[in-house]
Amino acid sequence: AQKNGYWVITNDLDFGAILAATNAQGPSVIQFRIQNVSPSYLKPILLSTLEKYKNYLESGALISVDERRSRVRILPLK
Repeated sequence: AQKNGYWVITNDLDFGAILAATNAQGPSVIQFRIQNVSPSYLKPILLSTLEKYKNYLESGALISVDERRSRVRILPLK
């Protein structure tokens, strides 16, 4: 993903740990912390997240999203 300039969208919490452990500057990751991962449920949340945080994603960020809030951490994680 980093080599090709892609962003990672995942429900796997390990991506944040990997970014922190490696002090990586990319790729940007959107990490869903949501139980219902059906496409119809996640689609509006994802689209809203992409719109709201596009600049952060382009610069390198880990964005954690749950039903109530989202959190942005700039890469590399410290």
